[in-house]
Amino acid sequence: MGTGHVKIIIAPDSFKGSLSAGEASEAIRVGVLRAMPDAETVLIPLADGGEGTVEALVTSTGGRIVRTPATGPLGSRIDSFFGVLGDSETAVVEMAAASGLPLVPHDLRNPMLTTTFGTGELIRAALDAGCRRIILGIGGSATNDGGVGAIQALGARFRDNEGNEVGFGGGELARIRTIDLSGLDARIAETEFVVACDVDNPLTGERGASAVFGPQKGATPEMVSALDAGLQNLAEVIRRDLGRDVEDLPGAGAAGGLGAASVAFLGAELRSGIEIVLEATRFAERIRGASLIVTGEGRIDAQTLGGKTINGVLRVARSEGVPVVALGGGIEPEGYALLDRGAAAVLSIIDRPMSLDEAQSRARELVSIAAEQVVRLRTARPV
Repeated sequence: MGTGHVKIIIAPDSFKGSLSAGEASEAIRVGVLRAMPDAETVLIPLADGGEGTVEALVTSTGGRIVRTPATGPLGSRIDSFFGVLGDSETAVVEMAAASGLPLVPHDLRNPMLTTTFGTGELIRAALDAGCRRIILGIGGSATNDGGVGAIQALGARFRDNEGNEVGFGGGELARIRTIDLSGLDARIAETEFVVACDVDNPLTGERGASAVFGPQKGATPEMVSALDAGLQNLAEVIRRDLGRDVEDLPGAGAAGGLGAASVAFLGAELRSGIEIVLEATRFAERIRGASLIVTGEGRIDAQTLGGKTINGVLRVARSEGVPVVALGGGIEPEGYALLDRGAAAVLSIIDRPMSLDEAQSRARELVSIAAEQVVRLRTARPV
């Protein structure tokens, strides 16, 4: 970095359990400006489509958060939210905000009962706000209902042999015999849906939603078999009534089958979460001419090398010729493979042996110190 105008991009993910992406960005900026008070800092908090995506995109684009009640995973009313981006036309919905696993107490987790109905209500609220492009992040679900609840909230009817509408939860899917889309919200047809999906699991089978993700949502082995059979039935009815085959589609099994429903009923495109976020924040355009990008997340490990935030940042930064330093609370040996992908450095924020509790409570301070050292090192001159 020379002595002229210096532009530094600050683009971390959240440090989970410690700092949101926005808070991490502010902490990094404090450190950067201590080392170089005249630097231009551009904050672009990021996420990969999971929890925190709404906040990151709203902050990055100058948008707003809209608070609204919704139906929680167990059917009770909860306070929820979605985001409207700075363009006032794009909404971002985290299904975790209405149908997420943390919303269900451990002793009540049962994907036979949990519903995505609240996610559909958030989509409807985004349509009511005038948005005709909706980014849907589907990580962290408590559900295995094939997305049926969300589509019910948008006006579709799933009926049994007697013509009665089925109830909430994955346990109801085996009863579905017909799908009636006559009441489906007409605005869906004029809306672009992009789904942030970072798994490639199909809807059913040994790699499907029930077998792979059901147990962490409270499913016993017997429930897994019943849930998988229910999703197979749903896939067959979708094939027959809609003429769409989503059972083996990569990503169909995401969020208990919400991936499949998004494609079948919303005409959605399933894409990498970080790619969607980088596009929505105009990342490539905003980093042009920068001297440095400081990114980071709580844990840098083998998963980081997949479709995660830091990997996405590196890909775009390489194309623009901007060096990247990645900060992490913890770094597994595999995380250093980021150096082979173009990272200038991969550094821990931890400055001495400490417990996880201490690291999390000091996260803001530690991130600032680490960022300051990065900038001092890159601007150091011979003494």
